[in-house]
Amino acid sequence: MPKIRLLRIQFDTDIEAYEIPAFRGGVIAKAGNEHIIFHNHLNDREYLYGYPVIQYKRIGKNPAIVCIDYGVDEIHHLFSNQNLSIMIGQRPVNLAVKNLQMQQYNLQIWEKSFDYRLYNWLALNQENYEKYQAIQDDLMRIEFLENVLKANIISFAKGVKWDVDKPISLRIDEVLKSKIVPYKQQKLLAFDIRFRTNAFLPDFVGLGKGVSLGFGTVSQIKNNR
Repeated sequence: MPKIRLLRIQFDTDIEAYEIPAFRGGVIAKAGNEHIIFHNHLNDREYLYGYPVIQYKRIGKNPAIVCIDYGVDEIHHLFSNQNLSIMIGQRPVNLAVKNLQMQQYNLQIWEKSFDYRLYNWLALNQENYEKYQAIQDDLMRIEFLENVLKANIISFAKGVKWDVDKPISLRIDEVLKSKIVPYKQQKLLAFDIRFRTNAFLPDFVGLGKGVSLGFGTVSQIKNNR
């Protein structure tokens, strides 16, 4: 049963959702562009493919960083700076820590199921989007999304070296909202959903596309079955 560390750092300032990429850019500049784990770019053309273990989010109205697994060991490159003033777009912001939580979780497949919400989930790449749009039946669309989400969970597991040795059961209970959102000069379809699965997922981890920019954030709904 693998264990995973998760460090959540929430800062005492406000940003808008569209400012998350600028917040990320400011943190990268302050931590040092040479520390690849903050941005996953090997160079101008090559990427470090794999699950991002430093993720930039907006929790409430506050900017936040979620460090997962070995990402926890890298965050000192940011906090080694005496001055934590960064630029978010054109405005200077001082990163005063509002809330810091370090937790350790056991990752496993359970006999019971857990209920979750998933916010701004970018489920569909271009190929999947065309397949999804071609499906006319609503139940079949849900089943299609369930298969994508299960694959997203498996990708997360591989990224944190969790060898999933039991079948994952998963059901989407409700699509709360779907909307078009901007993502890297594109417009993509994002979903807010409620789902249940027998896989334990820590709060604030990301699933799907764009997790380093706060898309696809998981939160557990308490009072599980």
